[in-house]
Amino acid sequence: MYSLFLKIATRYLLKNKLYSFINIFGLAIGVASFILIMLYVNYENSYDKFEGSENVHRVYMDYLEGDTFIAGDAQTYNLSGPTLKREFPEILEYVRLFYLEKATFVLGDKIFEQPTGSMADASYFEIFNYPLLDGNKKTALVGPDKIVLSESLAKKLFGNENPMQKTLSVFWDGQEAVLTVTGVMEDIPQNTHFRNNYLISYETEKTWGVFGENQIALNFNMNNYYTYIKVDKNTDIELLREKVVNNNADGDEEERHNIEALEDIHLYSDKPYEVTANGSVTRIKFLSAIAFIILILSWLNYINLSTTKSLERAKETGIRKVVGAHRSQLIVQSLIESILLNGIAIIIAIIFTLILLPIYNTITEKALVLSLVNLSEIAPILGFILLGMLLAGLYPALLLSGYSPSKALKGEVKTSTNGVAIRKGLIITQFLATIILLIGTFIVTKQINFLKDQPIGADLNQIIALKGEVVTDKSDSLLINDFKVLSSELKELPFVEKMSIAQTYPGDSFDNLSSTRGIVLPNGITNENKIFYTYHVQPDYFDLVDISFVAGQTFLPSTNGSSRQVVVNETFIKEMNLASAEEITGKTLEFWGNNEWTITGVIKDYHHFGLKDKVLPILIRHQKQVNNLLVKLDASAVSETGFTSAINQIQVKWNGIFPKSTFNYTFLDKKFEQQYKEDKTFGKAFQIFTILAILIAAMGLFGLTSYTCIQRKKEIGIRKVNGATIGQILSLLNKDFIKWVGIAFIMAVPISWFAMGKWLEGFAYKTTISWWIFVLAGIIALTIAMITVSWQSLNAAIANPVDALKDE
Repeated sequence: MYSLFLKIATRYLLKNKLYSFINIFGLAIGVASFILIMLYVNYENSYDKFEGSENVHRVYMDYLEGDTFIAGDAQTYNLSGPTLKREFPEILEYVRLFYLEKATFVLGDKIFEQPTGSMADASYFEIFNYPLLDGNKKTALVGPDKIVLSESLAKKLFGNENPMQKTLSVFWDGQEAVLTVTGVMEDIPQNTHFRNNYLISYETEKTWGVFGENQIALNFNMNNYYTYIKVDKNTDIELLREKVVNNNADGDEEERHNIEALEDIHLYSDKPYEVTANGSVTRIKFLSAIAFIILILSWLNYINLSTTKSLERAKETGIRKVVGAHRSQLIVQSLIESILLNGIAIIIAIIFTLILLPIYNTITEKALVLSLVNLSEIAPILGFILLGMLLAGLYPALLLSGYSPSKALKGEVKTSTNGVAIRKGLIITQFLATIILLIGTFIVTKQINFLKDQPIGADLNQIIALKGEVVTDKSDSLLINDFKVLSSELKELPFVEKMSIAQTYPGDSFDNLSSTRGIVLPNGITNENKIFYTYHVQPDYFDLVDISFVAGQTFLPSTNGSSRQVVVNETFIKEMNLASAEEITGKTLEFWGNNEWTITGVIKDYHHFGLKDKVLPILIRHQKQVNNLLVKLDASAVSETGFTSAINQIQVKWNGIFPKSTFNYTFLDKKFEQQYKEDKTFGKAFQIFTILAILIAAMGLFGLTSYTCIQRKKEIGIRKVNGATIGQILSLLNKDFIKWVGIAFIMAVPISWFAMGKWLEGFAYKTTISWWIFVLAGIIALTIAMITVSWQSLNAAIANPVDALKDE
């Protein structure tokens, strides 16, 4: 019996090719979109998960602002871990990580920079359960001058040789450490917020000349360490958190320690001094909503088309019942047709997914994989899809099997209004979702363009930052002299317009800023609560990046290139409750234990980290230390030589002065735009899946239009016989659909206003939700509906009325 049902189903799908194609194609698009989005969502939710990860937490700092503590710093003190372990028996172990954003490795003739490593306590492998391929987890990081390499870094350095117990040099901040390889670990997965390519033993602080006595000593003075704790599996985390925040470990009433789950960091943490830019749970929620919307739209589309075709099969159903078919048999037959159609759709969807996955990975910059290996990860997704498809096929099956044989054989089913209200509701739901997605797409695009086009208070165009590690034994003073020689040689190049030296620049990482509290002005005015950020530059920096002064000027010249001079921004003035910039210019202030800092000028606020965050209160210091050599290129001269040629000539000069070094360059404007990378990716995904949702909704509307035209076939024929024009027939058939789109629009406006308003709350500076966005979305939805409906309606309007009335 079932084989017969399968044959009938196959023949029916082959006979009704257009119906089968639209249904299968619509379902395949919905399923493929759902799988792609959920692969990304699952990947984002998989961060920092390993055996025992649920018991690992990160310690961070809260700071008092006004009467409220806020999450102020992802880093803690070197004494935080030992203190918390001593105070709370629930804490089994701690590890401190001193992050090295980039270090230079030297092994024989090999000199290269390696990003992302740390100095770590020996307890690292007790907390982070990552496999060690060679070496002893308990002793690999015990004692100074030891290093554990990732598998890929070990191969990069030593090839196929065994690296164990071999030595190499690591340069960081101009200082060398000679380290012995004591372990090789598996490459840490990409889905972790802290991807260490190497680990240097914590005790190396004592032998590495880059660390001063104040940093080596255990204290609560320098919060430059990421601290992680492992707690007993039976620990009440909320109770422990309460005890940690109430424990005044460092004796400072204006700050406190806090803890957060390791598994929550990637999606829920966005603190200053994060290791890397984390994800966003808001984006994940929006993408998940889009995935379900598209999948449900494809199901609704299927239901509409199936119920439309059920009218054509009413007589077939009546005949089957007359000859003895039970309703259960008709339901089974209909479900077999549904399973066959959906099965084909799933196969095509998986093929679509495999074809589109490389493109999708390029857009998201992830390495998502769909394979049998990760079948367990996507099994819930496929299970949900199959269940939904079964339920979507159940309604048409019940509808078709429920027709009265007598009415079906008389042709009275066609004039029945049974189920019309449901189908109208389905089409309204489809266009409700489509309009919401259209509005969302327009607002996301508008916000991204707003972030990109808004002036930031500085000009970063044509500026490159040169940076490299010089692997020599030269002292700082000799290196500075060499940089002066390099600067003079670069000025001879025709395309070099200006130069300066700076610790950081707009768009650079948070880690290159220092912070301080407790600023004191000469009249005793102070702000103990607010965090102020600081970095050092040379006097010509402000002119180079075109940051304007509202009062005073840049640093005055000094013989040694450094002085106790600072420039502050307008937000600093506001935070210190000063009436004007002029009243502070030329005055001294106190921070970092020194009260001889002289304010030479006040600059206009500029956005150091884009418009996603508020402007920070900043103090910029005068200091000669070399970090980044900023070079502004002459636009007209570069246009003649080309950027590649210009960079090559600059590198030749660099290598001539620093033959044993690395060389890197960064375009400041490109680096600044990288801050919006995740938002741009989100915007692209929103646009792509909105287009697919529109396509699916149009298919659903096509199905309902077909149903309406079949249902009113005789009515149209009678009207045409009585003189109705094609225009009048089109108006008759289209007006209901216009009304349904209007209802969907009215419902979509408040929903999308609320949802997109919530999304925009994640930005300190945001665009307005303009009225024209809603109007445009409504017009587009109406236009799509009219085009889709008119195509079918026109065929009905121009049909020969004789064909509709000949059986009367």
